[in-house]
Amino acid sequence: MLLIQLTGLSGAGKSTIAFLVKEQLASLQIPCTIIDGDEYRKTLCADLGFSREDRCENIRRLGGVAHEYNKKGFVSIVAAINPYESARTELADLYAAKTVHIYCPLPVLIDRDTKGLYKKALLTNDHPDKINNLTGVNDPYEAPLHPDLFIDTSILSADEAVTMLTDFIRQQLHTR
Repeated sequence: MLLIQLTGLSGAGKSTIAFLVKEQLASLQIPCTIIDGDEYRKTLCADLGFSREDRCENIRRLGGVAHEYNKKGFVSIVAAINPYESARTELADLYAAKTVHIYCPLPVLIDRDTKGLYKKALLTNDHPDKINNLTGVNDPYEAPLHPDLFIDTSILSADEAVTMLTDFIRQQLHTR
C-alpha cells in the first residue's frame, strides 16, 4: 500500500505526529500502523547498538515490518530517527518508501528536551550520566537530501503538522 518513513532528531515530534495521523486516517477508514523506533528497540531490535551499521540494520528491520503491513493493506508509518541517507534510500528503493523530514532546530530541541537526552548528551565527558551517541549532538545526522515532505515542528502546531502529513498520505494513495 504505502510506506512512510519519518526521519528527524529526538524530540522533533515523529511519534506524536505519527499516532495523531493514525487517528485521522482511521476516521477516513484508511488502515494504518505505526512502527515506532523506540518501541521496536525493546523487542525486534533489542540486540542492536548505536553504531552506523546497527542503526542501518534497525531501519532495515523496521522497513521489513512496515512492508509486511503494507502487503495486508495498511499504510505503514516508520517513526524513527533514521539518521543516514543510505538507509532511507534503501527503503525507498526496496519498498517505494516516502521520506518525511520532521525537522526542528537543535536549540529548540535542547530547550524542549522531552526525554532529558540532550541534557545528558551535553554533560562533560567525564560525567557518569553522559550520553555519547545522541544523534545530532555527538553522533551524526544526515538531513534528507530530497524529502518527499518537510514539516518544521518549530513553527507548526501539532494539528498543522498532522494535517500536512494526512493530506500528503491521501494524495499518495490517490495517485497509486
